[in-house]
Amino acid sequence: GLNSQKQALEYGAKVSGCSVHFVDAGMDTGPVIIQAVVKVNEKDSVESLSKRILKEEHRIYPEAVNLFARKKIRVSGRRTIIS
Repeated sequence: GLNSQKQALEYGAKVSGCSVHFVDAGMDTGPVIIQAVVKVNEKDSVESLSKRILKEEHRIYPEAVNLFARKKIRVSGRRTIIS
């Protein structure tokens, strides 16, 4: 979503993170393939939190592509099943 790291900090979230999902007509509304959780530190800025989340994005995106390429993902309604 837009400004999600800023929102996480403003709302006092304890964790944030990232998702790789299938694309549909909405914004970030397709079925989720894989997610990663990142702890929000007390002294985090938007930039420091964003940097840690980006590191996780770089880790999980190739993993999701690999699962898709190997036909290991099946979508059932809003859920993805990984075999």
